[in-house]
Order: sequence, then structure tokens, then C-alpha cells
Amino acid sequence: MVLVLGSVGSALVTAVFTHPVQVRYHEIDQQGVVFNMWYLAYLDEAMSAFIEANGLAYTHLQDDGFDVQLVHTELDWTSALRFGEAASVTVAVATVGNTSFALDFVVRQGDRTACTARTVYVCVALDGGGKQPLPALLRKALSNDSPS
Repeated sequence: MVLVLGSVGSALVTAVFTHPVQVRYHEIDQQGVVFNMWYLAYLDEAMSAFIEANGLAYTHLQDDGFDVQLVHTELDWTSALRFGEAASVTVAVATVGNTSFALDFVVRQGDRTACTARTVYVCVALDGGGKQPLPALLRKALSNDSPS
């Protein structure tokens, strides 16, 4: 896992993080490539690892009574991943608002880009209280002040 300052695509970001992915047999469809739904799982795993690498274990967020819900994702595929390939998911902060944040993702196999995505998450209370302002620990994990 790598955490560096920089940008992904045209988005201005605060931090870039890379999460490894190993394509497993059960993720392959009849066309011999990763079935599209698995890319969402790769993004979700990378988001959790990104937050943790920035000092906030996902379980601590939940212990404090918060979680994040995916409310929107856009994906653009340019290539396919195949069984056994070692890939990576690059994560970058795109925006941070009051109750939501967006992350940009690039899924790669080596230098080849398989897909790009942007996902918007909303912070919610686990007690059913609905949408909540981002707690300070989550906001810090998404900021320039995050430990590397």
C-alpha cells in the first residue's frame, strides 16, 4: 500500500492510495474476464483500506455510531481483468462535503487501466438517525492532515 500526495485524472485530490487486488477464479464470467459487479467489491475494499491507512479503522467508525453508505457510482471500463492477474486500485479523495464525500478510483493491471470510477458516500448514524455530518475522525482521514 502506498500513500502519496498527488492527483488522479483531472481531479484535485488530497491523497492517493494504492490497494492490491488478486483476481480470483470465482470472479470470472463466461467471457473469461472479471464480471462487472466485482469491480464494486474491489472499490469497497480499497475504500476501507484507504480510510484505515489514514488512521481510522472502519470498525472504530462504527463503534462511534457511524457508517457510510454508497449513494452513487459511475464506472467506465477500458479494459478487462482476467483470472490470476495482480491488479491495483488507486484511491483519491475527490470532494469532502458536510455529510458526504467522493472518492476517485483507478483499477489497473500494471500500466493498463481496466476502469475508472467515482463513488459518493453519505455518512449515516447506525441508530437509524439518518444522514449525519462527517465525524471529525472521518474528516481527518480524508484530509491533508492524515498520517502517512
